[in-house]
Amino acid sequence: MALASPVDYSDTPAAPLTDVPLAVDLDGTLVRTDLLVEAFFVLIRRNPFYVAAAFFWLLKGRAYLKGQIGRRVTLDVAGLPYHDGLLDFLKRQRARGRRLILASGCDERLVRQVADYLRIFDGVLATDGEGNLTGREKRDRLVAEFGERMFDYAGDSWRDLPVWSSARKAIVVHATKSLSRRVAKVSEVEYVLESREEWVGTYGRALRLHQWLKNLLVFVPLAMAYPSLNLDALFRTCVAFVAFGLVASSVYLLNDLIDLPADRHHPHKRQRPFATGALSPLWGMVSSPLLAVLGFLTGLLLPPAFLGTLVLYWAANLAYSLWLKQIPVLDVIVLAGFYIARIIGGSVAVAVWPAPWLLAFSTFLFVSLALVKRYGELVTMAALDGKEGRARGYLDTDKELLASMGTASGYVAVLVLAIFISTGGAEGHYTRHQLVWLLCPTLLFWISHVWLTAHRGKMVEDPLVFTLRDRTSRLAIIAAALILLAAR
Repeated sequence: MALASPVDYSDTPAAPLTDVPLAVDLDGTLVRTDLLVEAFFVLIRRNPFYVAAAFFWLLKGRAYLKGQIGRRVTLDVAGLPYHDGLLDFLKRQRARGRRLILASGCDERLVRQVADYLRIFDGVLATDGEGNLTGREKRDRLVAEFGERMFDYAGDSWRDLPVWSSARKAIVVHATKSLSRRVAKVSEVEYVLESREEWVGTYGRALRLHQWLKNLLVFVPLAMAYPSLNLDALFRTCVAFVAFGLVASSVYLLNDLIDLPADRHHPHKRQRPFATGALSPLWGMVSSPLLAVLGFLTGLLLPPAFLGTLVLYWAANLAYSLWLKQIPVLDVIVLAGFYIARIIGGSVAVAVWPAPWLLAFSTFLFVSLALVKRYGELVTMAALDGKEGRARGYLDTDKELLASMGTASGYVAVLVLAIFISTGGAEGHYTRHQLVWLLCPTLLFWISHVWLTAHRGKMVEDPLVFTLRDRTSRLAIIAAALILLAAR
């Protein structure tokens, strides 16, 4: 993603290439995103109850909805994912004296924010609260302003076909090959800027399928009940794994939409599909509830208590995305709760309740991992912004405190394990239960390694995902597995 720089061409003397004005669409054309959707999520991040208000606004028409959102939101237009090729083309046209018009179906106030920032457009045509300037309405407005076949038009979607049909020449931006062929039938195509990429892989990245690795925690209760393992229990645990994955992906999409402005200023998160404009936010807006419903339907294959756990997990994630992640300390407790929810979900699926020591051990361990995630984010932002670096509700000066709390919580988890072993908890499960003591130094080593990695600024992903990708962590997992096998 490249940021557009304000350029003033008012003093550039040059003869225009043509007297025919060029009208340029905004959403999906000049910017690789949908401003209305982005503005909507900026609004609900400010106050989630605007979701209900938006429903009533929509009953009065799309133009009214756009107007109500537009009058309440100021976008970070400098951080928008502009289409570099088109923007460079427009700047060259402007430098040669050609008249440029920004014509968009978005609310006029939002469109003018972009126009005022770029300073290359001579005029703005947009939805004004009465007419919805898309498709045929946009065509009629442009024809009324300039005349039939007396303007050129740059667009990107099938909704622009009526406009192209009345334009002198067409500029097709980021469109499918089939759309480009259709445009050629109704207008003379002057340029085709960047054909649309395959979206399947991009959509997969937006779902964060690699984060499904965290759902392996649902198998912990099944592993603890190893002697009573059966295929039915294995099947139910696999169903739980898929259900948690679908719901988690639903939340990831929603979270990325809410965090779009912040993600675009993050050194790593700005590469996410919505932040770069590789995927329209409209896809996320539609897919998020569909994935949640699909996850709940999958959960119906398991006992009702599992579905209840899954719904609570989704609701807590929703509250986390909207409010809780901005509250220091509480956010890490909630993050740890998401890990534990997976263990409880796996327990409900196979009707094996985890032992109290396991819940205590998991609580301290996952609080440590949640703290290392926040600590890693602070280190990253401090490298970018210096002492002004912030991560969620934390300041750069909080790093030392987070590190002390996180390492302490991780070591307490090892202490819980040691108490479990010393009180005879391992004797009933392992023939050579003395070997289980070797888990303690192994876990101490791994926790220290994770925190040392974060301290060095190399913790740029979720700690559990890091663990499964990191060579040293994988060796620690193998060592722990060999210890347990030898002890059994």
